[in-house]
Amino acid sequence: MSDKKRKPSGELRQSQVLTTFGPGSMVDLPTRSVVISGLTYWKGDRQFIREDRLRYKVAKSLRLLDGQDIQLYTPPQKSNDPQAAMTGIDAFVFPTWFLAQVDRTFEINRKVYRTRPLVSWSAVKDGLKFEGKQVQAVPVRFVQACTNGHLSDINWYAFAHNDFETPCRRPLWLDEGGSGNDFEEIFVRCECGKRRPLSEAKLKDSKVLGKCLGHRPWLSSRGQEACVGHVINKAGDIVETNQPEYNRLLVRSASNAYFTQILSVISMPDQDAELKKAVDRFYEEDLQYAEDLTDIQKELKKPKFADLAGFGANTVWTEIKRRKSGLTTPEKSIKQVELEALLACPEEMGKEVPSGDQEFQGYARRLDTLDSKWRSSIDRVVLVHRLREVVALIGFTRFEAAMSNIEGEIDDLAINIRRADLDFEPKWVPTIENLGEGVFISLNKAAIEQWLKRPAVKARTQKLEQGFYKWLDTRGIPRDKARFPGAAYIMLHSLSHLLITAVSLDCGYASSAIRERIYAFDEIGYGILLHTGTSGSEGTLGGLVEVGRRIEYHLGKALEYGRLCSNDPVCAQHQPNDEQEDRLLHGAACHGCLLIAETSCERRNEMLDRALIVNTVAGLGSEFFPDTLQ
Repeated sequence: MSDKKRKPSGELRQSQVLTTFGPGSMVDLPTRSVVISGLTYWKGDRQFIREDRLRYKVAKSLRLLDGQDIQLYTPPQKSNDPQAAMTGIDAFVFPTWFLAQVDRTFEINRKVYRTRPLVSWSAVKDGLKFEGKQVQAVPVRFVQACTNGHLSDINWYAFAHNDFETPCRRPLWLDEGGSGNDFEEIFVRCECGKRRPLSEAKLKDSKVLGKCLGHRPWLSSRGQEACVGHVINKAGDIVETNQPEYNRLLVRSASNAYFTQILSVISMPDQDAELKKAVDRFYEEDLQYAEDLTDIQKELKKPKFADLAGFGANTVWTEIKRRKSGLTTPEKSIKQVELEALLACPEEMGKEVPSGDQEFQGYARRLDTLDSKWRSSIDRVVLVHRLREVVALIGFTRFEAAMSNIEGEIDDLAINIRRADLDFEPKWVPTIENLGEGVFISLNKAAIEQWLKRPAVKARTQKLEQGFYKWLDTRGIPRDKARFPGAAYIMLHSLSHLLITAVSLDCGYASSAIRERIYAFDEIGYGILLHTGTSGSEGTLGGLVEVGRRIEYHLGKALEYGRLCSNDPVCAQHQPNDEQEDRLLHGAACHGCLLIAETSCERRNEMLDRALIVNTVAGLGSEFFPDTLQ
């Protein structure tokens, strides 16, 4: 069939392509399983997205060489023109081993197993016949992968015979006892008499599946590359070895089969960047000759320097002194730029109307409209009428996810898992933009600093930090390669979860549609941004802006929800440094109080403790908000 007449096997939303079903992920279709192709095999029109700050961070994360460029484009979009060339994302059949759906049993040692023959894709694609009858086939559940992200079919003949050189090619069968979910009850059997339990492939550091050959089926047969092992050296860095990497057993539908690595930014004006651009225009001809602040004050009175005058003479002179001294400006993190922009939002003059031609529009509530009992804790509330979030997919991992750090950037915690590539050579990355609204709450910096000095808070912080370091130890992550986020971040993160629950009951959005961004900078300030948005959406419902006008009520409700959990006293008395409970990144936190939809949380529901927010039944005395505010 021609490309124009072919119908797609399935449809995905653009956001799903970035978060769940990107290149290298496995997707179940009605009759087979496929792996989503790399970017080379994406066909159709893509929209260019401009976001220079994100593009720079993507290039840095991908460690591109000088001169290499990376662009941001949306995934291919369906065309309404019936004559247009086919648009879409290719997918390759994977795994290429199937189980024939036949009703057979196999008995050994007085135990009866359900058994099905293992057959290849070549036997299935034109219609599978077994003993002369047409039968259905389903993809086998088990594949193999390595810590470099490579993926391939298990060599079933080698596994069954425990010999990678076996010449035997007699039919293979998969015997399953019980419900088929216990690996101890699953066996691979060859009609020659060899039989082996699949549980042997699950053993820690098992090498029974053999060396990884570097297959990347999302890039077709051309995607194979060399695969070498890695170790963590004494400095805590991941370095290559001359040893091969070995395959691990992977259930293709398991949650650890695919983790996307995503970078996102909120499009906000960077005042420092704007200042540098303005100074650049006049520095060579005029400003480099200024000798002191007085010279700058005189220059800025001239009409030609009107754009610079808005920054103020002191700011301009500071930038000129920096250039003359040859000092470089410290690079700002993603969240640092966002926090500075949110704290710099002008005060609203009335009930502001959203403007359709601005990517970001936020106004601070007048402090005299804030309930007086909250002013010692909250020093700024920003109503964000318009907000643009740009999200880019830069790669993926298997077995473990690499979390972003508290500054919003990909943090390689030396978990000895490497990011796999989306394509042969990175030239662009899939990107979407979400347009929406939000509310930003800034907590009083001096109040947080005083709170952190209290003995009870220090004691609770010490236990949370001990739990964090024990969590690193269990994963073999060097302690000096990961930074404890601190009590202030954990408190803000926990408050954000309670606030999302409280707000969702009143704002018109489901809790899973509200996302958080936590800002915890000792030098700049502390705050929470709750925002929402939809890919391609124009305008907003206005629910979060209205929440910001009544934020005192919602904060009170949030504190009320945090004080008592349905799992108390067990939840409140949980010790984060208790290895027996295996919840080392949680304080007083569970599904009954703090855990929310993972689409909303920026830390996968980790680093939470409501004992830092309110006084729980444990009575630790480490709460930031007094009981009078509830």
